[in-house]
Amino acid sequence: MTFTTMLISVAEFSNIFSVLAVLLCFCAMILFITRNMMVLRVHGEDLVFPNSLHQVTPRIPQMNMMKVHIPYTFKLIETSKSSYSGVLCLISSQVRYKMLVYWGVNIRELHINLWRPWTTLREELSKNVFLNGHYQQVGFSSTRDPHADEVLTLSLPDTQLDLGTPPRLCYPLVIFLIRVEDSGAIHPDETVSLINVVHIRDSVCTLPTSVLAQYLKQANGQLSCLKQLYLATGNPGNYEDSQIPLAVAEPVGGGHPDAMGRTLLCPTRDDTAIWNTSGEQLCVVCQYFPLSRALLPCRHTCICASCFDRLDRCPMCRGPIKSYFCIRGEEYMPIEAEIKNGTQDPVHGPLYNWLDSWNDRLIDFLGFQR
Repeated sequence: MTFTTMLISVAEFSNIFSVLAVLLCFCAMILFITRNMMVLRVHGEDLVFPNSLHQVTPRIPQMNMMKVHIPYTFKLIETSKSSYSGVLCLISSQVRYKMLVYWGVNIRELHINLWRPWTTLREELSKNVFLNGHYQQVGFSSTRDPHADEVLTLSLPDTQLDLGTPPRLCYPLVIFLIRVEDSGAIHPDETVSLINVVHIRDSVCTLPTSVLAQYLKQANGQLSCLKQLYLATGNPGNYEDSQIPLAVAEPVGGGHPDAMGRTLLCPTRDDTAIWNTSGEQLCVVCQYFPLSRALLPCRHTCICASCFDRLDRCPMCRGPIKSYFCIRGEEYMPIEAEIKNGTQDPVHGPLYNWLDSWNDRLIDFLGFQR
């Protein structure tokens, strides 16, 4: 009798048990799928695919930079009449130097010779046998003491240059600024030569006269390509567009095995003039803190440390941020930034801490990104 009563009771509640079992299985299935999937990102760049790994946003690495003093400045004064008969340039130097000018230089031979040790190059340059047979004409040559900005006109002795048709195998004009000092008194990281490659407009190649490239040679043999940084909100310290004193020297491929990845360069030793209170540049995102970080590889210098952690693309060109380096100190950051970076522990009430702890557990359980 008791067994019969039990069977009747189970039969009466069988529908309820079935519904509960289905709901339980459905919830378990949802949790399993959610825990083992990649959630769609805000920009819609990733699709929903099964993934058993927890997705962690990689931290953008900071480049360790070394500041190097460049004793020379070289700038073309662009005019509509720039030609082989008259190329105007503005030159200054803080050290005694020798200037050598070559016309119609073979591109391949120039780059091969630039990779040679500085002691060898210095000896050949001093004897005027550098690039022998690999240039069409030699131009202006002189040794000068330090001087401020000075305009110099370079002209071709003989107006006949055989550069061929594009793509050409020769540079129209190459200008060497070479440091004249005892090699034993120069630190290995010091700049010993600035090489300027100039294109000159002619009837075959009508592109405007401009500096194609600038190469930096250091006493340790390192060869780097000098590239300007792009300041987004104007020029600090009232510098002209092509005279911004901050640049990045990117080592040319195949160089010294111990060479740095990149080097922060500054032609002047007075960095305070760049970041004075009257001309301080502001972050393009928040327009509150001063900009302090240069983004790579685009070289835009446009954001502060506070906004950097919220971005994965450059706000100017929308290019991806692979790395960065600081161009100034970031003492302006408030205490809240130190708390965010984990240098200080925030003080909250017990209820806030309890809710925050359970929120973290739930996010980790579901496999969401923080």
